[in-house]
Amino acid sequence: MGSDVKLFSGFTLRGVTLKNRVVISPMGTYSAENGRLQPFHHTHYANFAMGGAGLVMIEQTSITRRGRVTNGDPGLWEDGQIGDMRALVSHIKSYGAKAGIQLNHGGRKSSMQRAFRGNGPLTDRDLAMGEEEWVPLAPSALPLGEGWRTPEAITAGQLEGLRDAFAAAARRAVLAGFDLVEIHMAHGYLLQNFLSPLANQRDDEYGGSLENRMRFPLEVVRAVREVVPPSMPLFARISATDWIEGGWTMDDSLVLARALAEAGIDLVDCSSGGNLRVGATNSSLGRGPGYQVPFAERIRAEAGIPTAAVGMIRTPDFAERILREGRADLICIARQALFDPFWAHHAAETLGVNDGFSDWPPQYGWWLEKWGRALSANGERPMGPEVFAPSSTQPPRESSAA
Repeated sequence: MGSDVKLFSGFTLRGVTLKNRVVISPMGTYSAENGRLQPFHHTHYANFAMGGAGLVMIEQTSITRRGRVTNGDPGLWEDGQIGDMRALVSHIKSYGAKAGIQLNHGGRKSSMQRAFRGNGPLTDRDLAMGEEEWVPLAPSALPLGEGWRTPEAITAGQLEGLRDAFAAAARRAVLAGFDLVEIHMAHGYLLQNFLSPLANQRDDEYGGSLENRMRFPLEVVRAVREVVPPSMPLFARISATDWIEGGWTMDDSLVLARALAEAGIDLVDCSSGGNLRVGATNSSLGRGPGYQVPFAERIRAEAGIPTAAVGMIRTPDFAERILREGRADLICIARQALFDPFWAHHAAETLGVNDGFSDWPPQYGWWLEKWGRALSANGERPMGPEVFAPSSTQPPRESSAA
């Protein structure tokens, strides 16, 4: 396929150009301490940058201390957190990737367990281990499910403070040197709580109709757009559907996407679900390859805004097909990147962009070229791209869940 590979073509939004269209999706690692990054984060994110991704997104980062999803969430709610982020950004960029950050408030999912300790409400065991517990904030006093804490309903006065907190965190992200900011409106956190009738039962101007439920998230977007440079792209991650009757729908997402574009969002990152208790809908989704791609495709086509596709996109061939068919502009790789942080480099070889290890970090590439020659002499080849080889000439079958 060689030089005409879409996955390894550049992509420009505003003043930022990505070297390729491989994005490391923001994934919570729940490893911060008191909102501060740890050495783990440098190792974790630098691996993806070394691995060839065009954009490395930092995990959900809280705009307020109370807005943390877990005790392990990083934060940008105070100026003292900028320095740690600046060092991480510099580390990522030193390997040729761009750096983005996802800003979030946990809403009614705040004050829960770190995912690897249970991914549910905090327990006595968690508290005995030193975890802090607090009352979540949400549009309405509706718990996520049985056994979850009932959140405090946000007052009109608190809304202004939360809006300002998103803007202040975005300003700190600029000072830290990030190339772009993503506003988290998905997965059952605060801004999706406002959007979905499953979580928003307010009777004021921020609840009820679709227009009212979109009001606060759009106010946040406009506030953030005002404080970041005109050259900085803004992304929004949305849940295109709640996957349940009576919840947020794909048609709602089309209305939202058009409004987001008008408010200053440059790309919609299309995920789904999250507004029920953790794991409640997982068994019914039929999560096969590309099960969320149709969301990105419809929003791109019908709302006229660039999109990123995410979810069960494992092979380079499938990623390339999505882009070539005009279904999305960027490909977000998540758990596949945890399995193989050098996914982008392996994909480049699989798609014929790279012959050998010339684009790898030289500290690795020199040794691997030597290794490859030794293997070739024995009729073998390095492992890696074989993992991606399709079992037939057809790309993976797309799930019909969407």
